Amino acid sequence: METTHRVVTGDARDLAAVADESVDLVVTSPPYPMIEMWDDLFAELDPAVGDALERGDGREAFEAMHVQLDQVWDELERVLVDGGIACINVGDATRTLDDSFRVYSNHARVLEAFEARGFDPLPDILWRKPANSAAKFMGSGMIPPNAYVTLEHEYILVFRKGDSRRSFPPGDDDRYEAAYFWEERNRWFTDLWSDVTGELQTLDSPDDDLRERSAAYPLEIPYRLCCMYSTYGDTVLDPFWGTGTTSLAAMCAGRHSIGYELEAAFVSAFDDRVRKVQDRSRSIGERRLERHRAFVDRERQRTDGPGLDYEADHYETPVVTRMESGIRLYEVVDVQLSDGSDAGTGDDADNVGYRLTHAPLE
Repeated sequence: METTHRVVTGDARDLAAVADESVDLVVTSPPYPMIEMWDDLFAELDPAVGDALERGDGREAFEAMHVQLDQVWDELERVLVDGGIACINVGDATRTLDDSFRVYSNHARVLEAFEARGFDPLPDILWRKPANSAAKFMGSGMIPPNAYVTLEHEYILVFRKGDSRRSFPPGDDDRYEAAYFWEERNRWFTDLWSDVTGELQTLDSPDDDLRERSAAYPLEIPYRLCCMYSTYGDTVLDPFWGTGTTSLAAMCAGRHSIGYELEAAFVSAFDDRVRKVQDRSRSIGERRLERHRAFVDRERQRTDGPGLDYEADHYETPVVTRMESGIRLYEVVDVQLSDGSDAGTGDDADNVGYRLTHAPLE
């Protein structure tokens, strides 16, 4: 199996290099409006943002920032296939402007934007992202009533384009080989992920500001979402590519990927992560098999479990359901640099591309 991966240095408000209805899944985390580290970016996109912040008008700044994100959501509507899924990781913001402290509900505004474009919202996921501070509150310390809880969770908002699910040929190999284990389904398809936490992606860059903005969600999140909402051979898009965590997850999961990123330095630094993808993809697959076999061992000690009535076709292990029988995990065995023209269409002058070869994990 081969997959292709392209990163475009460009503005995601115009995904010119991505063809209409050519993307099966979107997994992304945009810059969060009203988080101070993103003020300059939004002000560059629209000077009205900076003007509103200077006046202390948080509501106007919040809306002006989201108007910029709305242009990206317009493009996602264009490039997603009917029935395609968009997963948007976003956190709310708290901020004091003009001596007034409040929460800015980014997740609610994004939900509103996607519904306005005809997307159907699906059940969302919360995951806990611990704050760096040891303090678990803000405000007046130990004296009521003017303390505020600390935001320690983020949302993964899930949307489907159109009102029907994607269709596949009966017995489609790519779909059935991409099945997940019964116990993975139970862990992944819950609305609260308490077993993943935030991480800082290390970035080798002399630019202090770039390193400061390299915080990203952990690889486990986009990897799970790729497994949950796409099949082998699908194309995954991240319009806010950052340090490339979504592309790395797609590589490990055997999906094609396209990323858009304004900051060329992030794209240049990605080569270091790609060099480790062979070992990482193997370790992820081996860990999934190890966890499944540990689950089997536990189930064999129980009398009230779901039963282990089927055998996996490619691994010496029982599984719970017939749908799991065809599971086949893949590892990356070769990585080649390409000109970036392998995925999508358009001008490839600002593209970086990779062609990966995957082999079944034995």
